[in-house]
Amino acid sequence: MSPGDEQGYTDYPETGHTRTRLPDPDPYGGAPRRPHRSSSRSLVTVVGVVVLLIAAIAFANRGDDAAGDDATTKGSQPRAASTAASGTKPVDTKTGNIPSGFPHTNEGAQSAAANYAVALGSAEMFTKSGRDSILQAIITPDRVASSEAAFDKAYTSAFNKSLGLNDDGTAPKGYTFVSRTSPIGTKITESTGDTATVEVWCSGLLGLAGENSTNPVTNSWFTITMKLEWAAGDWKIITHSQKEGPAPVPGDDRASSADEMSKAVDEYGGFTYAR
Repeated sequence: MSPGDEQGYTDYPETGHTRTRLPDPDPYGGAPRRPHRSSSRSLVTVVGVVVLLIAAIAFANRGDDAAGDDATTKGSQPRAASTAASGTKPVDTKTGNIPSGFPHTNEGAQSAAANYAVALGSAEMFTKSGRDSILQAIITPDRVASSEAAFDKAYTSAFNKSLGLNDDGTAPKGYTFVSRTSPIGTKITESTGDTATVEVWCSGLLGLAGENSTNPVTNSWFTITMKLEWAAGDWKIITHSQKEGPAPVPGDDRASSADEMSKAVDEYGGFTYAR
């Protein structure tokens, strides 16, 4: 996207995707996937309230520090408000469908990484034309050609078929292919004037929604690490990698039907992310 195999996970490190296999033989059934845990829910509620109070106090006391550059260089400790939103307005330009024109700051690097994670985890990555367009927009110029070649070797017709797709990466008639990545948070682990290493914590959806689908839409959690450089007036990816987690304890949500998942993908648009 190995130890995850023991828990039902399968990694595709070359592709930037992680699949989760459901043990439920009827993934779109009406019964909850997991038993109800009322006592644990009560404990979670109490802990959640305490965490919110601590966060509110920290936010109120952060003063003018939030207006500065919250990024930390390698080896330094994060400031108290380092996980708070910067309040910076998202970019208003795009390259194709991908946000671009990020500021030459540490917050700009984090915003770029978050939006690039979304692009790398999109359904468009599974088609040759869509993939090349994405890579040309987010990869540093002198590595575009090698990245295209590497991804072409990963996104083979056999790989597409394993997900229930056609050879060219499109969904079969009557099915909706779902591949979405949602950044949860970002942090810089190393920074210089023109380079930055950013970690993006993400939640992802991957699968084929439709009647009789053998690859239903499942959820996974993973962290993408990107090394970025300032090139051609924007932040661009030099290298990137992915690892599992951190993953929360699964809830008791009822799995939606294939039709509900298809409608959700069609009706709910994505966001432009800003640090």
